[in-house]
Amino acid sequence: MNAPEFAAAQWTRATGAGVDPHEYRRVTAALASVADWGPAFSRTGHACVERAERAGSSVSAGEHLLMAARWFHLATLAPYARADRAAAAADHALSRALTVLEPGARRVSGTGFTGWLRGPSDAPGTVILVPGLDSAKEEFLDLASALLARGLAVFAMDGPGQGALAATTTLTPAYEQVVGRVVAALGVARVGLVGLSLGGYYAARTAALEPRVAAVATVSGPFRLDWDELPPPVRDIMARRAGGADAARSFARRVDLADLAPRITAPLLVVDGGQDVIPGVTNGEPLARLAPHGTYRPVPHGDHLLGNARSDWLSPLADHLAHTLTGAAV
Repeated sequence: MNAPEFAAAQWTRATGAGVDPHEYRRVTAALASVADWGPAFSRTGHACVERAERAGSSVSAGEHLLMAARWFHLATLAPYARADRAAAAADHALSRALTVLEPGARRVSGTGFTGWLRGPSDAPGTVILVPGLDSAKEEFLDLASALLARGLAVFAMDGPGQGALAATTTLTPAYEQVVGRVVAALGVARVGLVGLSLGGYYAARTAALEPRVAAVATVSGPFRLDWDELPPPVRDIMARRAGGADAARSFARRVDLADLAPRITAPLLVVDGGQDVIPGVTNGEPLARLAPHGTYRPVPHGDHLLGNARSDWLSPLADHLAHTLTGAAV
């Protein structure tokens, strides 16, 4: 895949993550090859940090740092020798931004996870955002904002093999154990989960096995993976994140919710894009059908992660979590 094709493939994901579409076009138009992606996006992240340092107010500085976090994270989506540095820069920019903008935000870390707890200390519910194969907490800032606007607390996390932990850990299918440690660290009795892409599998699996999950939603989450049918780029990413091809193959074979879906007793919302067709990936309709309280929300024109269709699912998903966790109309 050449640079223009790669940029087009990542367009809705990047703009869905909140970067300015015009700046995205300017940055990607200058790419000679996909190998230039990581350096160019990292430079753009550093430019945002420089804007923050010149900003005339702490609010402006914080906003520029949030944008820097997005660009640094997106730098990791193409093969990049300094991807670990970009992920660390994304994490650092987010930390600086929240320290300025939300003094009550709290970093919470433990074995196999790290992230930021945001929102009121007396929030009626807490939602954990679970990223996917190559996503990270910095990619879903707008989703976090939608949940915060409904009075919920939000813990946006990186788990094993993800984001800030990708350099030191590898993917694990037993993500419910990680979430269990997160819930204990947060000190809450019940949580909601939102899983995005592979995080949808993690969230559904956790909802089946962790009784403290009271509400769950998945976005572009796989019901099942077939390693032999997955496109080579997906297998390559999974191999990098899992610790090798054999580990990735074993991991993919564990991704199957057929037996777990009937055990999900929490209200479940499954969001899928009709244009999200990846060989080897069974999308979420069977999950919604097999779960006792599953609701399926297909968006015919939506692509993977539905960055091109946010108005069709973002508010309904946030309302589902708020209503289920608080019992109140929103």
